Amino acid sequence: MDQNLKDLLSELEQFGKDNDAQHSERPRRMLNITRDTGELLAVLIRSTNAKRILEIGTSNGYSTLWLAWAAKANHGSVTTLEYSDSKVALAAANFRRAGLQDLIQQQHTEAGAWLRDMADHSVDLLFLDSERSEYTGWWPQLKRVLRPGGLLVVDNATSHAAEMTEFFALVTADTEFTCCTVPVGNGEFLATRA
Repeated sequence: MDQNLKDLLSELEQFGKDNDAQHSERPRRMLNITRDTGELLAVLIRSTNAKRILEIGTSNGYSTLWLAWAAKANHGSVTTLEYSDSKVALAAANFRRAGLQDLIQQQHTEAGAWLRDMADHSVDLLFLDSERSEYTGWWPQLKRVLRPGGLLVVDNATSHAAEMTEFFALVTADTEFTCCTVPVGNGEFLATRA
């Protein structure tokens, strides 16, 4: 990782913490992943040779930068979905600052609609960090777009476990998936498709 990206990630970590300490309303908070979660995502992408990465929930682009940096080593790319106008603009500026904008396809959209239009088995790794109440409804589409052997990673698996009990039960009950929860950051739920 070059120094420019290291410095930018450190800056965004601090920005996220400062911003979230000032705002209690969810839409105004960045709610970034932790650094160790970013490192885990990078390891997972590189070790699985994931090239087609989908992120649902861009925020200010902190997690996207980890995904794109790792995807670059695999000659891959990231598509990231965000609904908030202000966060889309903020993330786009951060992608340019990192010099990774060519590896990132940013979509200002509602995730459910975007997922419905995606091709079957078109995603190698899917990182889910969005409106947790939507996950159960999105499950049929999430499953459909994830290729066999692909990996689903869901943030906040331990910090907000109660909000995702139904979703995790749905995924775990699906015999096509092998699942576990990793105590990194706010907890990461991993599900790989057979």
